[in-house]
Amino acid sequence: MWTETDNSLRCSFTFADFKTAFAFLTEVAAEAERLDHHPWFSNEYNAVEFRLRSHDAGNTVTQRDRRLAAAIDAAAARHGVS
Repeated sequence: MWTETDNSLRCSFTFADFKTAFAFLTEVAAEAERLDHHPWFSNEYNAVEFRLRSHDAGNTVTQRDRRLAAAIDAAAARHGVS
């Protein structure tokens, strides 16, 4: 579930293992590149955390952030997170 705090969208995901988390991040990276929107993220073993905001829009949340968040949710579902 995404929350909007400090002018950013934030969400965390937990996967079965590191390999699954990394496969998820690889998919998200491809989509972020396609959207030309590159998120801040952190990964430790099976946990991944995102923070989305648009630097070129004054570090605020934009529709571009929301589109990437929806794509991240879809990728998470494909990798076993519901």
